[in-house]
Amino acid sequence: MTSKPEVLFVCVHNAGRSQMAAALLQHYALGRVTVRSAGSAPADKVNPAAAEALAELGLDITAEVPSKLTTEDVEASDVVITMGCGDICPVFPGKRYLDWELEDPAGQGVDAVRPIRDDIDRRVRNLLAELLDSAS
Repeated sequence: MTSKPEVLFVCVHNAGRSQMAAALLQHYALGRVTVRSAGSAPADKVNPAAAEALAELGLDITAEVPSKLTTEDVEASDVVITMGCGDICPVFPGKRYLDWELEDPAGQGVDAVRPIRDDIDRRVRNLLAELLDSAS
């Protein structure tokens, strides 16, 4: 792993789960981790319910733009996390690949998205603890 761990969150549309995970990890990591998110078929904009759920925690993702997954994104990352959405990533030796089985927030209201946000939040905190422990 590089001296500053690099994490890539991947979900098909890069509009909900991966955006929430990236924002939460950036928030908690305080610059100690490089964070990216991408998708194989990016949406036009961030999921409004995901943005609202994160706004309740004081995080604003409304200016984020879903981006296309590239081989370079995967190659640059130490940890690649798919979000239970069936996206296939290029595989490179020496990378850590995880799949977080998460419900899809697409088309759901904020009441349904909050538990998904909270699940992602727990997973992100655990991941950060692991990353910082292995970097020291």
